[in-house]
Amino acid sequence: MPIDKSLLTGSTTMLILKLLEEADMYGYQMIEELSKKSQNIFELKAGTLYPLLHSLEQKNMLTSYEKSTSNLRVRKYYSITKTGRKYLDEKTKEWKVYTSAVNNVLGGVDFATVQ
Repeated sequence: MPIDKSLLTGSTTMLILKLLEEADMYGYQMIEELSKKSQNIFELKAGTLYPLLHSLEQKNMLTSYEKSTSNLRVRKYYSITKTGRKYLDEKTKEWKVYTSAVNNVLGGVDFATVQ
């Protein structure tokens, strides 16, 4: 079932920070991991991701560093900061309250089984 893109607005930051809480990653790796973990529901484009990463870096939620791969390619990796972890924790709590309220209004529907 296709998901309305407007539902993703506002949660993208939380999803990216959650990925980086698990491990440092480079951009394309984040796109792939997000798609995999969401069973292809979240298909983020590079044109959306990179401006978001730069914005989060400016807000001190992320830091970045370059690392060479075995084939001498240099990749830019991103790492979550203490500020980013705090923000993620706050937004995760908000999200749980929000989704619980929506589920209560909709009658406790298990959305994973809706097609």
